[in-house]
Amino acid sequence: MSGPWTTGAGHPPLGRPGAGADRAAEPAATDLPWLEELQGRTVVVKFGGNAMVDPALYRTFAQDVVELWHAGLRPVVVHGGGPQISAMLDRLGLEVRFEAGLRVTTPETMDVVRMVLTGSVQRELVGALNAHGPFAVGLSGEDAHTMTAVRRPAWVDGRPVDIGLVGEVVDVEPRTVRTLLEEGRIPVISPVARGTDGAVYNVNADLAASALAVALEAERLVVLTDVEGLYADWPHSTEIIERLTAAQLDAMLPGLASGMLPKMEGCLRAVRAGVRRAQVIDGRVPHALLRGVFAENGPGTTVVPDAAAVAVGAHGPGADRDAGGDPDRSTSPRAEAEEVGA
Repeated sequence: MSGPWTTGAGHPPLGRPGAGADRAAEPAATDLPWLEELQGRTVVVKFGGNAMVDPALYRTFAQDVVELWHAGLRPVVVHGGGPQISAMLDRLGLEVRFEAGLRVTTPETMDVVRMVLTGSVQRELVGALNAHGPFAVGLSGEDAHTMTAVRRPAWVDGRPVDIGLVGEVVDVEPRTVRTLLEEGRIPVISPVARGTDGAVYNVNADLAASALAVALEAERLVVLTDVEGLYADWPHSTEIIERLTAAQLDAMLPGLASGMLPKMEGCLRAVRAGVRRAQVIDGRVPHALLRGVFAENGPGTTVVPDAAAVAVGAHGPGADRDAGGDPDRSTSPRAEAEEVGA
């Protein structure tokens, strides 16, 4: 690669980000010889948390996504919008309620979810990306049957709880997204899905991103959140679990706090269905996305398939070494501050 802005294979020269972007904290793509192995590979990024409401973080996130594109990767962005939805519900005098980390979605709430996610949040994100060139194209899970969902209950204390029009993705039709990627575009997807029953469902963005990563045969799933990663022994320690296998995560899952549960569940589903690496990283840190994808030892918590625990360097020195540590000490991970369930 001749520089960090070299256009990757299969990418038409659509343009480059404007001058003046702050790159002091970014890893240099030219220093990563193993990056060639990621050329043309798909990376699904779930965008949410504080980075969505902090203007500076919003801008650096958009820069990072375009940087991935210029480095030859094929980014797909799935966004949340929990704070924006809650704010609009408050303005309209409608109840804001969560069960097991998922938003209770009445028909009235669903109208707001659809309006905010697809009509507001998505348009702003597409605009932020397109400030750097004609890259982003927005769509929702409803478009071209990209995502099909069924009604999903929540479980509280071992009992099912009706949370309304909240969907579980049961099918992904990736052709539209693949076509956009092949044309050199960056798809930006709202987690709203049509059901086989004709209803429209609110889908948790973490789980929507996971399902899309699997259907697109993505190399990586990266989930931005509002904590540093998965804590090993909260509140007794702030030590982050840097790496763990699918089996280790599976053993921990029942004890996770509700805010972190959908994120780690999405990571687990992804790596067990063929995604090579899933990461939960702190979106409050500028350029966390680039560090997560490019750095040899990325920030946050990385989940790898069980088979990768004994492999060495699938995509860089030490990239897929054993997670290490004892999963039994990770039974009380910290609850996450971000509202989950768009």
